[in-house]
Amino acid sequence: MSSAPLAYAIDFGTTNSLVAAANAERTWPPLAIDAFASDPSVLRSILFFPEEKSQVLCGGAALRGYAESGMRGRLIRSIKRFLPAATFSETRIGARRYSLEELVAIVLRHLREGANRVLGTDVRVAVIGRPARFSDELEADNLAAARLERAAALAGFERVVLCEEPVAAALDCADEQAETELVMVCDLGGGTSDFTVARLGGGRTEVLAVGGVAVAGDALDGSLMRDHVSPYFGARVAYRMPFGENVLTFPKPLLEKMCSPAELGLLDRRDVLEFLKTVKSFALKEEDRERMDRLLCLVEDRLGFQVFEAIDAVKRALSAEHSAAFEFSYPGIEITEQVSRAAFERAAARTIERIVGRFEETLANANVGPDELDRVYFTGGTAQVPAIVAAIAERVGAHKVAHVRTFHAVIQGLAERARSLLQSGALPS
Repeated sequence: MSSAPLAYAIDFGTTNSLVAAANAERTWPPLAIDAFASDPSVLRSILFFPEEKSQVLCGGAALRGYAESGMRGRLIRSIKRFLPAATFSETRIGARRYSLEELVAIVLRHLREGANRVLGTDVRVAVIGRPARFSDELEADNLAAARLERAAALAGFERVVLCEEPVAAALDCADEQAETELVMVCDLGGGTSDFTVARLGGGRTEVLAVGGVAVAGDALDGSLMRDHVSPYFGARVAYRMPFGENVLTFPKPLLEKMCSPAELGLLDRRDVLEFLKTVKSFALKEEDRERMDRLLCLVEDRLGFQVFEAIDAVKRALSAEHSAAFEFSYPGIEITEQVSRAAFERAAARTIERIVGRFEETLANANVGPDELDRVYFTGGTAQVPAIVAAIAERVGAHKVAHVRTFHAVIQGLAERARSLLQSGALPS
């Protein structure tokens, strides 16, 4: 048998992406492919297109290039969120149009070529993770899976198998089990919350049910934006058009885009900017015109990434503290807003309810009651949010809750899946 890797395992995430490797005999741990990251095995799923260069940067290099260019260029984050969106097919960057598949392919190619350099080989077979559900709508879910497969082909992969991420996390958790137990694995990431009910132990995994919902960390960030930050950017403005009698408010669809880390950076279209300038001109209060000035600065100077990084810092701080300050400073924008954990949990209540509701639905689909579970494993960055863990622990018992590797559980499980498929011949190399 060959000692070289024959397939890559890829965890393409909304926030972070990782790559590992496997052959029929063994797996390789996540590979160090981002020299600019604090953990070189974790690549931020971010693209940066500099204004004056034809190249595109990815991960830590994208963040460094963005800062060094004075934020001149196009920064794209959370592109995985658009995979099920039929309305998003392409975008113009500079003089060129990029399809969504081409944008995703840039990240996947970066992972493949980075792993090739580390391992000194050229692998064109991959097991790629996918959420349990990209969308609750079957047509959109199928569209997302097909797009991910096309993007993988553009990235240079000739054979691809998609594996549900919560199943991969369960495969990794199986290594923790000395005896067979009935477990739930909760994989809570940036874009999706995924669940697997399985019997684990003795090196075997029997999956009973898989479920998921397309809300997770980004949605929690959006709730903080909506309740605590967006009012500084005119979200509650009142205005009246010339010769009109009705007092109008900030449009809800535009507010939803402003509260999305993926979509805020796409608001710098000419028609949107003209509309925002109109709202500013006819705002009823001077303070509302000042708030709209902040929003125009936010959009025109493409500050969405920095704002959501500051929001995410507050969310992470509230995982350990009972209060944290949102602070943002930029010429024309000075904001300090104290946020309590209780206020954050009120703002995020609907998102948390959806996540916990899908947890309960997945249990029901497995025909398993909460009392029957022996253990509940949590993985993923959003698994650090106390309110979500507490809500699930209340249903199953806090003594059953365990946390596994935050970022590496899924990728290790995907690598084990690749090894198993290669060993059985189901994934020809």
